[in-house]
Amino acid sequence: MMKFQTSGESHGQGLVAILSGIPAGLRIDFDSVNLDLRRRMRGYGRGGRMKIESDTAQFLSGVRHGVTIGSPITILIENRDWANWKQAMSVEDQPETRALYRPLSSPRPGHADLAGCLKFNFRDARYVLERASARETAARVGAGGVARLFLREFGMEVASHVVAVGRVSLPPGAVSFDAILALREDEETLLNCVDRAVEQRMKAEVDSATENRDTVGGVFEVRARGVPPGLGTCAQWDEKLDGQVAQAVMSIQAVKGVEIGSAVENVARFGSEVQDEIGYDRSARRFTRKSNRAGGIEGGMTNGEEIVVKGFLKPISTLRRPLESVDFVTRNPVKAAYERSDVCVVPAAGVVGEAMVALVLARALLEKFGGDSMDETLRNYRAYLEQVERF
Repeated sequence: MMKFQTSGESHGQGLVAILSGIPAGLRIDFDSVNLDLRRRMRGYGRGGRMKIESDTAQFLSGVRHGVTIGSPITILIENRDWANWKQAMSVEDQPETRALYRPLSSPRPGHADLAGCLKFNFRDARYVLERASARETAARVGAGGVARLFLREFGMEVASHVVAVGRVSLPPGAVSFDAILALREDEETLLNCVDRAVEQRMKAEVDSATENRDTVGGVFEVRARGVPPGLGTCAQWDEKLDGQVAQAVMSIQAVKGVEIGSAVENVARFGSEVQDEIGYDRSARRFTRKSNRAGGIEGGMTNGEEIVVKGFLKPISTLRRPLESVDFVTRNPVKAAYERSDVCVVPAAGVVGEAMVALVLARALLEKFGGDSMDETLRNYRAYLEQVERF
């Protein structure tokens, strides 16, 4: 059973991801993992924090001489900003410097501040926001980078692109997977959009939000190709793969909606227009589809087509033009506290979405094929593909 956890605070010493269940024998491409971390930091409309950090994955366990050894993989990503927060975020109690603890007593609308303080009985939202912060997703991307390398051994690839920023979106029409994948190495495409002209309009949307001291949301799409049919199951509600994918993407900070395939468009169509009709390619000895409106998942299982999932990102909640709030102590109306933040994070959220989808697919693959070593898992996988071909 593959699983992962993250720990660490936004301005603490660092972030940690622990990934267990990856078979022994997987060669780790450290440059690939660090590229994903850099991609998460890129984007038009990012804030000052990204000028401070230089995220790099330090593998502390589970890897020897560049190859996994079957034990839990521990990844550390240091926070450079920790140097400015050592006293405010000190683990040990330091009464003599309590004036420097930077408490936050006016919760910010749209954040976890108020709900978390009520839950944990805090009068200082700093205790909540440090963990609820999207800075935590750097650890997810580190773990997802390993999952991506694992999936590649089975011919699978995961990529993302930005579909919309604010009121600007790509026109309807198919976008090739190769065009999306090419964005991964393209440092000039700041909003991770396949259409340069549309990206310029997206940048103008971000500029407008910046000038108004506001923020802007959008939509990212994650695609996965090379996924075989049969991952996931229809047997139990919590084992359905589409449910797991939706939960994983929804867990990303500021994501408030998830779509698999063309679900939103499908609701306004008749059933005869929505279902993906089935054919058979005798030369390739495989079943085919005339369309992929289901987004590669039917009945909780992959059907062999591309996985297509969108994340709908609200405008992030930290505004340079603070909204109304209430002080925890006085209960009087105040303006919400302002923490340094971004204006647009849609491209970064897409990279996190890739990581989460890769982690879900890797777990589903291991649940189906098992294996303590890569040789064993690959052997099981190839035997299954032969079974599918002989069907």
